[in-house]
Amino acid sequence: MKTDNKPWFWIPLLNFASGLPYAVIISVSVIMYKNLGISNEDIGVYTSLLYLPWVIKPLWSPFIELHGTKRKWFLSMQLLISIAFLLVGFTIPASGFFIMTLAIFWVAAFASASNDIASDGFYLLVLPEDKQSFFLGIRSTFYRLSLLAGNGLIVLFAGYLEHKYSDNTKAWSYTMIAVGLLMTFITVYNFIFTPKNEINAVANNKEAHQNQNFATVFISFFKKKRIGLILAFILVFRLGESQLLKMLSPFLLDAKELGGMGLDTEAVGIIYGTFGVGALTLGGILGGIAISRQGLTKWMLPMFLAMHLPIIGFILLAFFHPTSIYYIYAVVILEQFGYGFGFTAFMMYLIHVAEGESKTSHYAIATGFMALGMMLPGMLSGYIQKYLGYDNFFIWVLIATIPGLILSRFLEFPKDFGKKTQ
Repeated sequence: MKTDNKPWFWIPLLNFASGLPYAVIISVSVIMYKNLGISNEDIGVYTSLLYLPWVIKPLWSPFIELHGTKRKWFLSMQLLISIAFLLVGFTIPASGFFIMTLAIFWVAAFASASNDIASDGFYLLVLPEDKQSFFLGIRSTFYRLSLLAGNGLIVLFAGYLEHKYSDNTKAWSYTMIAVGLLMTFITVYNFIFTPKNEINAVANNKEAHQNQNFATVFISFFKKKRIGLILAFILVFRLGESQLLKMLSPFLLDAKELGGMGLDTEAVGIIYGTFGVGALTLGGILGGIAISRQGLTKWMLPMFLAMHLPIIGFILLAFFHPTSIYYIYAVVILEQFGYGFGFTAFMMYLIHVAEGESKTSHYAIATGFMALGMMLPGMLSGYIQKYLGYDNFFIWVLIATIPGLILSRFLEFPKDFGKKTQ
């Protein structure tokens, strides 16, 4: 089947394959280590260090840009990720599992970051520009769906096995093996359905590539107009979210005596794997449609507010600890919808930043700085939460979103950027 002009066949699963490894390495590992007896402080530090490959991926993005096809790169990396998850599953029962699984996750993180570089470049090269804003919403939605598959369905599966076997080690071992098999299936699907011809896209940039090398590609990014403001915005925009994501699962899992909500693993999986999925999907689709119809200028501030204001819901949960789980459902639904809707604007701005001859490398550099803005605050999140308690911690998280909102008002881009041409 010819899929080159049918992006619905390949965009969803290609971006699912970018998000799922990220979810498992950065988010699901938090819940796994929590249930295997690792402290919040160690979880915050060591799982945040796993961000590092996404931070430094610009260092090798020019190599991927200039050597081989993007399709060969992302298929190879997805296969390596599949093998790594299988190895984690077999390693969990061993003594010293913490160090060994972290090492394997580290390899998987490098492969996942490389997969992201190739997948992003493939999207920017193969899909016509007038379709990119609409499918950015779809792309963002399926990326976030993969995160929810990790935080929702995979965690739900692990919780079910915890109850079945009354053995967390066995439950998480089987879960990670299942994730490895799922990733293998996705890799095979992408091998079959992603467009196999990048010749036209590469040919259009052949002359430019002949005049480029690693240094020129990398340096050209830092010659962009107002690059200082751009980097400051990218670094601080997710300052609050980076801490929220690390401590949200411990908050839901910790006993009420410790300030948490006292849920079990299965309940957390159900919350994120049901209504959260629907809310996120709707938010992402509406975000893409809104920008494609009216452009980024009109929607940037409303989308950013929609993304950050739901943090107030977690503040209320931490202070009042409602007994009904439906309050938790309501907060998660609002947070997931707001994230799906709002994050579309941020990713659209990164596409603007990456515009030029070296889109793949420049997009990788931009997202690398984004990952740095996630890694450093995330490393401190466990200590901050321990010092402030969950209630004051969520207030701090909300305050931490303000610098990014302020800087966003000074960004420059074409008024109708992202608007679909008629």
